[in-house]
Amino acid sequence: MSQRFTRLSRDAIRKLAAGHSISEHGITAERLTSGDVRFSVNIMVNGRRVHRVVGTENEGVTRRQAEEVVEKIRTDARADRLNLPTGRKLVLTLAATTKNYLARLEQSGGKNLKVKRQHLRMHLIPAFGSKTLEAISQFDVERYKRDRIAAGAAKATVNRELATLSHLFTTALEWRLIDRLPVRLRRFTEDNGRIITLSDGELDRLLETAIAGPDPQLWLFIEIARATAMRHMEIIRIRWQDCDLVARRIFVAVAKTGSRQQPITQHLADILKRERAMRNDQEGWVFPARRAGSSKGHIKNFEHQFRTAVITAGLDPKIVTPHVLRHTAITKLVQAGVDLFTVMRISGHRSLRMVQRYSHISAPHIDAAIAVLDETSPELHHRSVP
Repeated sequence: MSQRFTRLSRDAIRKLAAGHSISEHGITAERLTSGDVRFSVNIMVNGRRVHRVVGTENEGVTRRQAEEVVEKIRTDARADRLNLPTGRKLVLTLAATTKNYLARLEQSGGKNLKVKRQHLRMHLIPAFGSKTLEAISQFDVERYKRDRIAAGAAKATVNRELATLSHLFTTALEWRLIDRLPVRLRRFTEDNGRIITLSDGELDRLLETAIAGPDPQLWLFIEIARATAMRHMEIIRIRWQDCDLVARRIFVAVAKTGSRQQPITQHLADILKRERAMRNDQEGWVFPARRAGSSKGHIKNFEHQFRTAVITAGLDPKIVTPHVLRHTAITKLVQAGVDLFTVMRISGHRSLRMVQRYSHISAPHIDAAIAVLDETSPELHHRSVP
């Protein structure tokens, strides 16, 4: 807490003449005409100047106590408990509020911190950063949405950015930085679109292409994806130490809905056992980075390699992406009659509503289900219609 003072030293304070003052580090010592010395503080906190009289030497106040007042003001400001006089409001721009917002999220273990930081840095601060929270209008938000779509962003992407902005507004309201939410954030209606899946023959062809291809890791990525419905990033972050191949479980530490235990098939467990036995590192990354010393430690992604394999297998790279393997696996589970709650537990979806998209109305299991209604008693078919 103690700072180095060169001007506002105790000796300099004692030598102050009446009517003169010395200021340093936001603290001022002033010699009054009565001979007493009055201490005050004048500092900037969160973009606002705070001035307070601490007291006089006759009241027992020293420079050290003035230092403590400065530290308390700054501590309270960090905790967003700055007790300014009634009627005075702490006015912050979105850019200034963002610093406290992200710091709080980091300290409290907030969700999706990396994504929120990216939304703010790349899009929200450039668009709204110079405005105070209360000055952001409906027109500003609608213009932002229009500009982002014009720049090629998907509606779902813009909605995620607006969700970050909404959370910042709500948090600022809880901190009493604003009296009310400044604007109603109307999000786009998202089109879930057609779910692309691969047939068994297409899957086999893709896998064969990967095995014969130049990337020695791609085939295992495809095997895991088709047998688990795991997401692309979840797969490349697997460590051998997270694989319990006896219980047939993979611990997914980082996922959209939080950590989970991913069940795997016996066939995949056998494949992983054989692969692990051939590795020098049997505890580290299943998909280690190609270059030693990589900051991530694991491969970045399989986008390029996968696209090459798709083209070689005679499939359309515009629609067949790594995520299609996840769609295919989930669709197979639903078509096999697995209840949606169980599918949700396997796929790691956040809600049943997301899983319901895979219940294709044209799927064979739907046709089989509706056929049950035709299985009436035989004698009823012989009754004459009156």
